[in-house]
Amino acid sequence: MIFEDIESFGTSLPPRGALMGLDLGTKTIGVAVSDSLRGIATPISTVRRKKFGLDAAALIEMIGARNIAGIVLGLPRNMDGSEGPRAQSTRAFARNFERLCALPLTFWDERLSTVAAERALLEADTSRARRAEVIDHVAAGYILQGALDRLAHIRNG
Repeated sequence: MIFEDIESFGTSLPPRGALMGLDLGTKTIGVAVSDSLRGIATPISTVRRKKFGLDAAALIEMIGARNIAGIVLGLPRNMDGSEGPRAQSTRAFARNFERLCALPLTFWDERLSTVAAERALLEADTSRARRAEVIDHVAAGYILQGALDRLAHIRNG
């Protein structure tokens, strides 16, 4: 089921269980997962996009291996908050993925997540080649951590 707001998504989740964050790009999908208590997001890998069926199968395999309870997709809004073609593509991915995976899905505004990831990697003195390898799943980590922080804030009132 796709939830438009993080609050409804949060109430649909079991009390424990890891979440998966996805940064959907045109060529790659960055993947991050949380711990089962949903406190910390950890970037884990980047899936090279081929076609939807293969991409979905790779994600579903990771979901099963890590006992994932829900999925947070980065929604690439424009800086003015509007949604362009990339956001529509992300929504289409979610609708198609929902048919293959029964987990709750939600969206998280990913504006500036890649910028934040790039800045963190630069501060860590990561080489240009290494940054290119890891930027997508580090961005997924920023997306997921934002959602985790919001869910914790909702839970703790």
